[in-house]
Amino acid sequence: MAGLWYEEFEEGMVFDHEWTRTITETDNRWFSLLTMNTQPVHIDAHAAAKSVWGRPLVNSLLTLGCMVGMTVNDTTFGTTVANLGMSEVKFPHPLFEGDTIRMRTTVLGKRESKSRPTEGIVTLRHECFNQDGVLCGVCDRAALMMKRPAEGGA
Repeated sequence: MAGLWYEEFEEGMVFDHEWTRTITETDNRWFSLLTMNTQPVHIDAHAAAKSVWGRPLVNSLLTLGCMVGMTVNDTTFGTTVANLGMSEVKFPHPLFEGDTIRMRTTVLGKRESKSRPTEGIVTLRHECFNQDGVLCGVCDRAALMMKRPAEGGA
């Protein structure tokens, strides 16, 4: 199992995820249009050129999706039950088409589930950095995680 069981998470653990990804024009346009976000700064190069940014801005929900998705393999792959919520979502610096991103995850805390004895809740902080090491996104995610199965099966 690539993901960690609830018991394996420890407050303060840090994961510097190895995967990187370059956000392309196609990624940004398709994501924006598939989610029906017709904001010109994301899908219209000429309108974006006249904006404060001077070029297309990566859709912030694409950034958020990558912050979670690019961290799954090291943390929750196959061991998560559900995402319970995301909070403290911030985008302190813009991402642009052509930027390459990487993620870091820090375990903020964990607690046993009060209603589900075979599961626990882990709070993870995901951070997105561009190719220059500039912080471009942050979110705290509460994940309902499986506990390690009892020996001999459950």
